[in-house]
Amino acid sequence: MAAAAITLLGKLSPEQKAKAAFEFTSEERKNWHFIPRERKGLPLKEMSEEQRTLALALMQTGLSEDGYKKARAIMSLESVLREMEKDTTGKRDPEKYFISVFGTPGGKEPWGWRFEGHHISLNYSSIDGGAPAMTPSFFGTNPGEVREGERKGLRVLGNEEDLGRVLIKSLTEEQRKIAVINTTAPAEILAEPKRPDPIKPEGISWDKLNAEQQAQLAKVVKEQLFRCRPDVAAEEWTRIEKAGLPKVYFAWAGGFERGEPHYYRVQNETFIVEYDNTQGKANHPHSVWRDWARDFGGDLLKRHIEESHKAK
Repeated sequence: MAAAAITLLGKLSPEQKAKAAFEFTSEERKNWHFIPRERKGLPLKEMSEEQRTLALALMQTGLSEDGYKKARAIMSLESVLREMEKDTTGKRDPEKYFISVFGTPGGKEPWGWRFEGHHISLNYSSIDGGAPAMTPSFFGTNPGEVREGERKGLRVLGNEEDLGRVLIKSLTEEQRKIAVINTTAPAEILAEPKRPDPIKPEGISWDKLNAEQQAQLAKVVKEQLFRCRPDVAAEEWTRIEKAGLPKVYFAWAGGFERGEPHYYRVQNETFIVEYDNTQGKANHPHSVWRDWARDFGGDLLKRHIEESHKAK
């Protein structure tokens, strides 16, 4: 990951590097979004073909093979939206995705990077060359299902939707009374960029599920975790297990059938996985994985500071 970031930065002109590189302490590092707007960083649109290849190679170091395919498909949907909306303003552009590097890659000091644009926000932070913290991590799609044209039938986040639905439908009537927190789904994910604090766990706890339901709940969580690089995602799942699976809750809101607005989240006291599909007649899903202790490398930074003080 550090090598890919160094290689990319080395191929940028001074003007490009001024857009792409930030101090690690810059407030911009935590200024994440997933809406189609201008943001700081260097867009793919302003890169040469070689530079774009290197930027995508950096993105690939943070994702699994499946996660990378989903990210590229999400970017390509901007072309579908452009046709659907007859956009001539440049708002819908598959090259309007931005790379930002914070700090100096590869050393012992903290550094990080972000790849971001409409419906994608990938944030990575690393210290002392260690495994990166990988949250916040956001994927969304519009449309959720392409319903016309050459790509008809494409559902980039189809697994995220289907796995949650299988779980809620597997619950007994008594279990659903606990798991369903509202008959109406919220209009948006709750763990959005402006939210700094954890959300209170709601719904049904892990220990109130049978073995098959617990296995399904694990699939729901892993579908989002393992969009990121699998070695670190496996460590994150182990961290969730060690914190205590009985502390993990599953909550659902909205309808149970495809085409009905719906929402779910899985969480303990620090991590949350959310999926919301209410916009565009329930054909515009948003999904996010956050960890309030590890977002932007929070726990890594804390440990780094504590150890630095001990050394003195």
